[in-house]
Amino acid sequence: MKEIFHRISVRKYQKQVVEPEKIEQLLRAAMAAPSAKNQQPWEFYVVTDKEKMVQLSKVSPYAGCAAEAPAVIVSVYRRDTKLPDYAQIDMSIAQENMWLEADALGLGGVWLGVAPRKERMKKVEEILEIPESLSAFSMFVFGYPAEERPQQDRFDRSRIHYV
Repeated sequence: MKEIFHRISVRKYQKQVVEPEKIEQLLRAAMAAPSAKNQQPWEFYVVTDKEKMVQLSKVSPYAGCAAEAPAVIVSVYRRDTKLPDYAQIDMSIAQENMWLEADALGLGGVWLGVAPRKERMKKVEEILEIPESLSAFSMFVFGYPAEERPQQDRFDRSRIHYV
């Protein structure tokens, strides 16, 4: 998959609306992820309301790009899953799928961590009025990129150990 070696964190976007079918494709990719005992703990909030996006942009020092993006997908997980200790791992896999699909669709985005920082989780949950049965996990800010650069080569042989 070329997207693995092409994907970068994009924080600047064109003033172009992302088509609903592309947003649905991102969500399909996320939900195609494997999960522990097939628990599929995910739910997603697609945010295009500018006021809400400005509020989300203040959740962390790294979230400023959310204010000017075309959209944000907030990933949340259900607390009542079969294996709750694995929910955040499952969510990470879903988030990576979404990010790779964004690159394949010509979009760019950045994964902004919310969990496990309780104060960030609480802020996101309050802004979006997320029910108590769900926990905020991450924000995926995305759109058509207004910046481009090559991905860093992160391969490091010294971190490989054969046993």
